[in-house]
Amino acid sequence: MTLPPPPLRSRPLALALGLATALALVQQQLLLRQPPRLERLVPVAASSGPAALQARFSRPMGRASVAADSLLSPALRHQWLGDGDTLLLNLAPGERIQSPLSLTLAGRDRRGLALAPQHWQWDPRPRLLAVVPVAGGEQVQLRDHDGRWQPITPTWPRITMVEPLGGGNAVAVVSRSDTGRFRVWRVPIRQQSLRPLGGANAQPAPAPLKAGTPEPIGAGELLFAHISGNRRGELLVQAGGDQPDQASINLWPPSGGPRRLPLEASGAVQLLPGGGAVVVPEIDGLSLRDLPPRPPRRQTLPGSRDLSSFCPRAGRALLVRHWPDYRRSLELVEPGLAPRQLWIGTEALVATACSRGGERIWAMLVEGTGRPALTLLALDQRGSVLRRRRLSQWELEPGTGLSYDPTSDRLLAVLRPLEAIPGENPGPPPPARAVLIDAVTLTPMPLQQEALQAIWLPAG
Repeated sequence: MTLPPPPLRSRPLALALGLATALALVQQQLLLRQPPRLERLVPVAASSGPAALQARFSRPMGRASVAADSLLSPALRHQWLGDGDTLLLNLAPGERIQSPLSLTLAGRDRRGLALAPQHWQWDPRPRLLAVVPVAGGEQVQLRDHDGRWQPITPTWPRITMVEPLGGGNAVAVVSRSDTGRFRVWRVPIRQQSLRPLGGANAQPAPAPLKAGTPEPIGAGELLFAHISGNRRGELLVQAGGDQPDQASINLWPPSGGPRRLPLEASGAVQLLPGGGAVVVPEIDGLSLRDLPPRPPRRQTLPGSRDLSSFCPRAGRALLVRHWPDYRRSLELVEPGLAPRQLWIGTEALVATACSRGGERIWAMLVEGTGRPALTLLALDQRGSVLRRRRLSQWELEPGTGLSYDPTSDRLLAVLRPLEAIPGENPGPPPPARAVLIDAVTLTPMPLQQEALQAIWLPAG
């Protein structure tokens, strides 16, 4: 039986659909024949080495080809990780970065088509932030890679806290007035650690770091204020007014208004560096609380413990435990494991820092009265002492800690030189200084700049 021909009015529709399908196939073949493109190259937080870059391409790349054809200068040890259209360039642990790096990015996709070589300059080294005494009060200043200092805030009577935010995109500051009232500020930071060296977007020189005008966080002055930041750019403000019901814990996003957190704490609340949760001190221990939009979850670690510092790898932290016989111990916390004791003793454990997931740990101890002795320990993740150094000519500035820079493998502390014989030369004590400490030899290298606080500002 012969079917009747389709109506005349349906033939143009079928023809149009056929042409559209053919055009789509042609476009697909043309796209497949085009070489791959680099869509994005951005610095990311590194947890297993001194620095890392994430590269996103227009189509899946051959990782072995990218590793073989790309060139990093100076030739530091590194590896390419990942699969598909997103790869991670990770510098090997232990590499020290002394100057900006040059990266030629090349390789082939899985069809064998070559990426046009891309040339970039990358400087992952952090800058040093310090609270500096100046005429009329105190000021946050920044030390650039060439050793020059520049102010990034006005002069306030006192500055009690400084906290980098969002991988170096901003700095949060707590100032105190002459009347003892506190204000919280966010200082925007514009810096450029990665720039193209070739093509239409090439730049003749890296843009200098610029600090914007401080922006007040919240309205009015506060009776007290404590801040904590994370790599997402979020800022937690723990504050209070004149009345007991005016105490609050607010989470400020990088832009927009705050969200009040229904938390009760017996001490300072800390944001996790990667975001999503907070560590809350309680009367009977420490608790880890997930934040919205995560489902509510609370994990508790009982005992008299204080959070000392976070490690770069997610979920790792150092705790100080206080024992009934007045001893203190240092513990490493890892996901899914009970805290591991690394050190215990009668000395005061005043500051700590760690690399990666706790492969290396540094602890400052203070022992004695009158003229207390300061000792710096380097430990491995089992608690074995790698090196011990007595810093007999220094004392730690109260309220400050240790800050570790993996790119240069150095620690940062604020130390005050001790007088040769206390009371022999009456007068003001010598000023405290920012001191760089080699993380392997533990050799201190004091800077000339006076400082009351110091911390690393990550490269943005």
